[in-house]
Amino acid sequence: MAGNDEAFDAVVIGGGFYGSAIAVYLAAQRGLKRVLLVEREAALMQRASYNNQARVHNGYHYPRSYTTAYRSRINLPRFVQDWPGAVRQDFTKLYAIARQNSKVTARQFERFCHDIGAAIEPAPAHLRGLFEPRLIEQVFKVQEYAFDTRHLADWALHELQRQAVQVHYRTRATAIERQPGPALRVHLHHHGGTGSSVRCRYVFNCTYSGTNQLGGDFPGVSTGLKQEITEMALMAMPPALAGLGITVMDGPFFSLMPFPARGLHTLSHVRFTPHLHWQDQAGLDPYGKLHDYQAVSRVERMVRDVGRYIPAVFDARPVDSLYEVKTVLQRNEGDDGRPILFERHATLHGCYSVLGGKIDNLYDVLEKLDDEIL
Repeated sequence: MAGNDEAFDAVVIGGGFYGSAIAVYLAAQRGLKRVLLVEREAALMQRASYNNQARVHNGYHYPRSYTTAYRSRINLPRFVQDWPGAVRQDFTKLYAIARQNSKVTARQFERFCHDIGAAIEPAPAHLRGLFEPRLIEQVFKVQEYAFDTRHLADWALHELQRQAVQVHYRTRATAIERQPGPALRVHLHHHGGTGSSVRCRYVFNCTYSGTNQLGGDFPGVSTGLKQEITEMALMAMPPALAGLGITVMDGPFFSLMPFPARGLHTLSHVRFTPHLHWQDQAGLDPYGKLHDYQAVSRVERMVRDVGRYIPAVFDARPVDSLYEVKTVLQRNEGDDGRPILFERHATLHGCYSVLGGKIDNLYDVLEKLDDEIL
């Protein structure tokens, strides 16, 4: 455990996929000799990196945000190449366009896919037959994958050890303060109630939902954040759906995706997955709200609505639900875009905040870091 006045080149706050990968990058690519990674859980990638849809996006999800879609198309092949053991490709992915209340028609969606260079073709008849034709205009077969967070966590643990990055589990950063000269002090709270602090030149705030929950001289990010408590239902699929991933869009907007870490499927629904939302603010701990939230599963309501479009889902069996805090940039609520937040804090020199909405956004972060003089 680091003690008071121990010095590091950089402290990375948050041991999710982004924080772990940035810590590895700083040591391996930027030559920082003493890097500390701080994680409040007992292991890496236990929160949002795990409790999500496990989708490696290829652009299809964002017909109203060309930039997000195009970046996904650029990043997906790199992600598959860099983490092949974590990527599951052995399923057929379908996108279906609803006849009513969709914000995109089948023709528009097909043209959009061609514009971003995403593979698309009409689904074969036996797969179209899974859908209620009165409610679905067209069904397309596409290329989209899932990832297994367990493999990513194993990779991170191995690389952090190989790069001699110190990792402190069950440790929460509480404040960042300016120090004389080009230095920062990070205050830490350890499991069991003890506290300490360390000095460093750089801080990378990768706490996702906890981005604005640091005290001291930390100014908060300049972009408004929206917090949501979400439910991702875990389902055992019937044989007809077991080898498929399905998204119906772009008004009903629900998805069935393989969840490799549990050998199940996630079920998410635009109306029923979000349980509670609020505007992020300092001092209102999102994880505290999640801890105190008395969750009542909405999986039956999800299945009831999804079954109108895909009757076979009525034979699926609910197994569990993952509840987590999801954080999005308020400015992108209207177009569903998921750009990264990368902010260099001018009033706290050497401190950066990083937030991404998709796992493949990591490459956008690393490109930003490549431009920074460290």
